[in-house]
Amino acid sequence: MSVSDDDYDADDAFDDIEDASVETLVWQLLQLINPGDEDTALQQFDDYRETVASMAEDSYEPVHMVAHVIDWRSGFHIDVGDSRALVQVIDELCARWNLSIDWNGDPADDDFFEDMDGASLLGTAYDCLAEHGYTLWAWEADNDSHAGWITLTRDAEPMRELATALGINLRLGSEVS
Repeated sequence: MSVSDDDYDADDAFDDIEDASVETLVWQLLQLINPGDEDTALQQFDDYRETVASMAEDSYEPVHMVAHVIDWRSGFHIDVGDSRALVQVIDELCARWNLSIDWNGDPADDDFFEDMDGASLLGTAYDCLAEHGYTLWAWEADNDSHAGWITLTRDAEPMRELATALGINLRLGSEVS
């Protein structure tokens, strides 16, 4: 099925989720994780469709393709042991809205990471972002990585619905253990 960008009108973005195609759900997800930046969402959607078109049918999970096209621009997928990269990517994502995380210490200091793990860093970022009306989400990638994105807090319910429809095991950044 050929789909044009006109088929993804923002006004009907979240109508009939249960009847929507995977492409439509992915477009809606990209809109949520790029609040106020439809150009980036469109670029990522084009990248998603191009990547999917090059693969055999049913040989991919949508969340992995999305993770690939948004990495370090609108989301993250970081090895569990790489706390420095986790702080860097969250800081970079927050910079899109001129926000910064108070990490309760100096991530430039080598000692900062001695007692920190990814779960505590995600919790700190979640709490800080919540103060500004944003939610840090984490999705279950694999045991060796942390993955997620940021949305406006007001979009929590549509995000949960989309995640369910796409088969993404999603939780708040503060719930990562």
